[in-house]
Amino acid sequence: MTSRRSLLAWAGSLALATPGLALAADTKIKVAAVYTVPFEQQWVSRIHKALKAAEARGEIEYKATENVANADYERVMREYATGGAQLILGEAFAVEAAARKVAKDFPKTAFLLGSSGKPQAPNFAVFDNFIQEPAYLSGMIAGAMTKTNKIGMVGGFPIPEVNRLMNAFMAGARETNPKVSFTVSFINSWFDPPKAKEATFAMIDKGADVLYAERFGVSDAAKEKGKLAIGNVINTQDKYPDTVVASALWNMEPSVDRAIQLVKAGKFAAEDYGIYSTMKYKGSELAPLGTFEKKVPADVVAKVKAKEKAILAGSFTVKVDDKQPKSSAQ
Repeated sequence: MTSRRSLLAWAGSLALATPGLALAADTKIKVAAVYTVPFEQQWVSRIHKALKAAEARGEIEYKATENVANADYERVMREYATGGAQLILGEAFAVEAAARKVAKDFPKTAFLLGSSGKPQAPNFAVFDNFIQEPAYLSGMIAGAMTKTNKIGMVGGFPIPEVNRLMNAFMAGARETNPKVSFTVSFINSWFDPPKAKEATFAMIDKGADVLYAERFGVSDAAKEKGKLAIGNVINTQDKYPDTVVASALWNMEPSVDRAIQLVKAGKFAAEDYGIYSTMKYKGSELAPLGTFEKKVPADVVAKVKAKEKAILAGSFTVKVDDKQPKSSAQ
């Protein structure tokens, strides 16, 4: 956690990057992030990783606060803005009104927030993990790997950002296995591994032998029961070498690096960064099969590679379906 004292000290020799006012190329901009969950949570970990990389390159001064309650989010954002942050990131999904209010009050500060809403002029840009393309590819692998034709799916909340990934995964699974059925459950939490684990056990008891791990805890349950899992956002195969077959990875670097450069150039504006999470911009990818390289049938690997090529060439488009996915298993 970042203390109030360090925030005030951080304000230091402030030079705001206002629209139209470029900074010297070697100037470090002050970047802050406000997270409602721990740094290690899948989604937040990708933003944190990209910002730490920019910090390591010497491009930014980075401060962040994790585990911020929704009721405290606006206060923490204001402290960072008042303390001299030139770019503020975080997730506004449950605090949209508060986050947008802060952005209005600090028009010279750049805001890049995960959001289901639209950009807000002049300084509130939005992003999302638009990784439905690798999610589709991972679904193709899952459909081919299930022996019971039953796949369990555990998600956090049924919001568009989660729904579109699940729906893309399901569509990919149906491509390689038209007989597959799904059991879908939401734990109504972004970080509750024990609850996700229990939901997974219930699906395994009903015959699911491949589990979609949208939340932490799913792969643990799959490992304990000797079943397979498909990762989401991050690759955890190193921790579950005999469990996690494939993962749809989100790379936040293209979005973060773009925002940093625009702030430095004095050209940051309200826009939707969603496209920078697609495979075309290297914002997402299918993780290497690693320990499952020889376990996934060669013909399936060939189909996945062909589909990946088609996506990158623009000849195949993964449908963005934000509707809440429903169970189809009997």
